[in-house]
Amino acid sequence: MSSTQMLKGIIDGCLLAIIKNKEVYGYELAEKLGNYGFESFSEGTIYPLLMRMQKEELVTSTLKKSTAGPKRKYYSLTIKGEQELKNFEERWATLQNNVNRVLDYESDTKFTKGDEIIEK
Repeated sequence: MSSTQMLKGIIDGCLLAIIKNKEVYGYELAEKLGNYGFESFSEGTIYPLLMRMQKEELVTSTLKKSTAGPKRKYYSLTIKGEQELKNFEERWATLQNNVNRVLDYESDTKFTKGDEIIEK
């Protein structure tokens, strides 16, 4: 499984988390994701996600003047977007916990069965 496949759905939550802190425009989102290690996400990848989020009323956008060229579209969270971020954080915590438990258990060379320690 590629990391791109694993990231589907997760990137939405990351975008909502970034937008929650302040209004941001698409290129800025791509830069921030890159700073967190998500180099494979360009503006071309992010804009369709933002458009879908806007249709789902998770974010709103406002055009603002830019000092470097044309107006920029800035995104901010709606109340619905804040709730979706909270839901994502809860789902992520559960998923992360479950995956870590599997990895920890399955990578351990010894496990306990009752009072007996069994080698794998």
